[in-house]
Amino acid sequence: MRFFTEWGRFMMAGAGAMAKWEIANAESIVSSRKKLLLIALLVIPIILGGIAFADDIGPVLPNLLGGKKAYSPAFYSLGIFLVSIAIGVGAGLITGCIGAGGGFIIAPALMSAGIKGILAVGTDLFHIFAKAIMGSVIHRKLGNVSVALAAVFLIGAVLGATAGGVINRVLYEINPVLSDAFITSIYSLMLGFLGFYALTDFLRSRKAGGAGDAHGGEEGADLGAMSRSLQDIKFPPMISFDKDLVPGGRRISWIFLVLSGALVGLAAGIMGVGGGFLTFPIFVYVLGVSSMTTVGTDIFQIVFTAGFASVSQYAIYGFIFYTLAMGMLIGSLLGIQIGALVTKVVPGITIRGFYAMAVLAGFMNRIFALPGKLGEMGVIPVSPGLGAILSDIGIWLFFIVIGGFSVWVIGTFLKNIPALKRKEVL
Repeated sequence: MRFFTEWGRFMMAGAGAMAKWEIANAESIVSSRKKLLLIALLVIPIILGGIAFADDIGPVLPNLLGGKKAYSPAFYSLGIFLVSIAIGVGAGLITGCIGAGGGFIIAPALMSAGIKGILAVGTDLFHIFAKAIMGSVIHRKLGNVSVALAAVFLIGAVLGATAGGVINRVLYEINPVLSDAFITSIYSLMLGFLGFYALTDFLRSRKAGGAGDAHGGEEGADLGAMSRSLQDIKFPPMISFDKDLVPGGRRISWIFLVLSGALVGLAAGIMGVGGGFLTFPIFVYVLGVSSMTTVGTDIFQIVFTAGFASVSQYAIYGFIFYTLAMGMLIGSLLGIQIGALVTKVVPGITIRGFYAMAVLAGFMNRIFALPGKLGEMGVIPVSPGLGAILSDIGIWLFFIVIGGFSVWVIGTFLKNIPALKRKEVL
């Protein structure tokens, strides 16, 4: 039981660290006119190629890319672009308001909107990569990057991301339904565990009188028993870090960094995430790296891990939906700003309850979609009609919860604009 409690704490800490990275990145982009202008320029191909001249451009685009049927750079519908913005807003509101896990709902949301799982994964990765590059990885935090840690970690991350991409593509080539079922199963396990842990944490906090802030507070960086044990293993070469924080610094064998990077890269390649939600808890709780060094190194690895995985494992095979990626980027920038402001006028315990509800909604969405996919493959005796009904129930539950949460956050924001302005002045 203690293992599951610790693992839940791991995931909550990682989700919070990932959200902080996203919030800081969004603020970096929104505060720069040059970056906002660049986003506007990146939307031009969508408007011109995907809407205005769709009929003319369609026939000249390649049918195959990387040996697979290609998805054009801009989908020929204004509607799908608006849907992607809405999904980005929802994810951004969760990230900014709750401070954890907004990116977890993107792939399930895209799949619920009819996007193939492998395309949702590739597009989400590209969206994260674009956001990281646009945010210039927040230069003030790059001073905390341990180049040695990052370089060795990225060896494993590249290997893991490659393996994750290959797994997804092989499964898709065998059977697109198998690919969707695999991605759905991974998300069901991850969201189910995290959601139920978050719900338990919320109920425990409420019983204790609502202690704790919206984002769960700061995590310590003291060495635990596992960290000490790993750092005592002298398997050369040893990588040094935290020299400015600890006399003589700390050292750990390169093999543990490579293995950690491989795990993070594998998750990024399969799930379409940046991997930051795993990097933070692994570095702090397992490897014993200080929080300051972890934050900078995490930001650094997200750029390269997401960039490598999205381009080398998905883009060159035609599994990136450019229009969706740009829509989600625009929507998330807006959602994060609104969500972050709402935390100033809403009790933290309330927000933590919403987090549990949002993650569980993603879990219900994927778990209800799974029987239909397994039925299509003949794994379980589920008729197409029953599978479709279950899938629709999951989709409706998901969008009702996320939509309701979004309406509540935006309504709270609009209602409290005068109070927020007073806080700004003070």
